[in-house]
Amino acid sequence: MIRLLIADDEVLIRGALETLLGLEEDFEVVAGVDNGLQAVAAARELTPDVCLLDLEMPEMDGVEAAGQILRQVATKVIIVTRHARPGVLRRALNEKVSGFVPKSTPAEELAKVIRDVAAGKRYVDPDIAATALGGERSPLTDRELDVLRAGRDAATVQQIAERLHLAPGTVRNYLSSAMGKLGVGTRREASQVAWEQGWI
Repeated sequence: MIRLLIADDEVLIRGALETLLGLEEDFEVVAGVDNGLQAVAAARELTPDVCLLDLEMPEMDGVEAAGQILRQVATKVIIVTRHARPGVLRRALNEKVSGFVPKSTPAEELAKVIRDVAAGKRYVDPDIAATALGGERSPLTDRELDVLRAGRDAATVQQIAERLHLAPGTVRNYLSSAMGKLGVGTRREASQVAWEQGWI
């Protein structure tokens, strides 16, 4: 029996996945949650075999949640996304995600991917792979990307600093450097460019 955790903030999609995958004889859906933080907590508590995470969720996106889960739980993660932006796949693979599929994947195909991933294989949708390979590489450092990623949710430099355990002055330096490299005037613009490119 393959035990599944499903995380998606769209109730209809999560409900459909829970129902359709629950019909498979060898699957048991052990939890359905609607944000990244809940996904991490549920994975720690229930230790599912496979976590199916939506890419874009509140509190914490699917890739960030995947990284936290995989550092704490012996499980596999599949990211499900509607928009495959360049760079997101690289981020996911860096976090040791095992699968990357579009939301348009038919249920029977998704079930096969889940079985393959549970058996130790990897699966990346060919169209997503092609998009990612054609994407522009980020000119920003990992730390600059961390600061911009945190800045999408955090309202102030102080909040970013607290979240990343950095000094506010250090955060300002990273933001200034990132804005300079991207040729924009505000940190919000820098975060938006990095997000659109799939770097964060």
